[in-house]
Amino acid sequence: MTSDDKSHRGEPDRSRVSGSEGYEVEYFAKHHGISEQQARDLIATHGNNRKELATAVARMKGAVQ
Repeated sequence: MTSDDKSHRGEPDRSRVSGSEGYEVEYFAKHHGISEQQARDLIATHGNNRKELATAVARMKGAVQ
């Protein structure tokens, strides 16, 4: 099994954003209304935990202080 194996889905795949997978970065960026570069920067800074990244996006947009 490889990390790209789409037939093996589970909590680890949904709870993380793979910065090395362009489609995941693109989806995350579109979902949160940010650029792909901003998404990559957030992943580099905050790691790949989807919940933590969503919080970072909210802070970045000024929604959470």
